[in-house]
Amino acid sequence: MAKFKLDEIDHQILDMLIENTRVPFTDIAKKLLISAGTVHVRVKKMEDAGIIKGSSLTLDYRKLGYSFIAYVGVFLQNTSKTSFVLERINEIPFVTVAHVTTGKFNIFCKIRARNTEHAKDVIFMLDDIEGVYRTETMISLEESINDKKRLMHSIFNEL
Repeated sequence: MAKFKLDEIDHQILDMLIENTRVPFTDIAKKLLISAGTVHVRVKKMEDAGIIKGSSLTLDYRKLGYSFIAYVGVFLQNTSKTSFVLERINEIPFVTVAHVTTGKFNIFCKIRARNTEHAKDVIFMLDDIEGVYRTETMISLEESINDKKRLMHSIFNEL
């Protein structure tokens, strides 16, 4: 598969879309002094190449009452249970991220909860999944860095 080449205009378009996925193409065009049609064509090419995959919405979970974040390492009784356990984890809406990992844990999850009592309930749901040997939890005191743009700019500098 051929590697898609991004130029500086593509970088600037992506930069604006990462900042606000809902920014109109006409606004991007005005800032970059190009036509809205050009923005549309370039975004479409990046979508077709798989560089852009949909768009996302950032929620303020604190304002929605879900400010408690914890990370839960899941130990499995047997690694052959990985798919089954992931299917069960996927049924728990408060688990927002799950990774199959190497090292200490078999699966590493991020959970969002209303408070410590709710987090305990979610952790017990994880513990109760057939094939889970035990869990180990770390409470997030603060999300200090969450910046997609720094990685994007680093990748652009490598290209």
